[in-house]
Amino acid sequence: MPSLTARISLNKAGNKSFPPRRIVLGVTGSIAAYKAPEIVRGLVKMGFETRCVLTPKAKEFTTSLTLATLSHYPPVENENESRLWEMAHLSLASWAPVLLIAPATADFIAKLAAGFGDNLLLALALAFKGKIIVCPAMDGGMWEHPATKRNVETIRQFGYEIWGPETGELASGKIGSGRMVEPQTMFERIKSLWSVEKIRTRKAR
Repeated sequence: MPSLTARISLNKAGNKSFPPRRIVLGVTGSIAAYKAPEIVRGLVKMGFETRCVLTPKAKEFTTSLTLATLSHYPPVENENESRLWEMAHLSLASWAPVLLIAPATADFIAKLAAGFGDNLLLALALAFKGKIIVCPAMDGGMWEHPATKRNVETIRQFGYEIWGPETGELASGKIGSGRMVEPQTMFERIKSLWSVEKIRTRKAR
């Protein structure tokens, strides 16, 4: 996947412009999806224009209305949304420099590794032109399974960044590895992405 640097384009004056403060948040069907509103709220507070993409199962753990209220834009759930100028995964593929998938289930990561495109978020990942960040969230046993380790390594080779998971209390009540990285940690890392990019842009001028 291209870095944010690769996405810096020339403006009308011929000067290099900084990547827009836009993020697409992809939400999959993990219990950790209940934190999606907190993530959206934090991104908007940081000044990021945010669009949400939900998988069908994600809607069992968070609501479209909540995310629409916080992001000021209805989540995209159908690739043929009439309010978009073309199929959703194509419209969003070049809209933002970052696709943040949080949480990402073991099943979703497996499909990413296999190149599946059977839902909107998977299709978007295939078409996305910027940086893709994956934040795993699952049971400890699932995270430690060799298949999951293989799939994570595969998408890492694709150029995706993997943030987490952390060790802590899981949905099962057990303590183990598989807990989604905390939203505040995401915010700090995202902030650093743009900070590093700003420094690089200034040096290039």
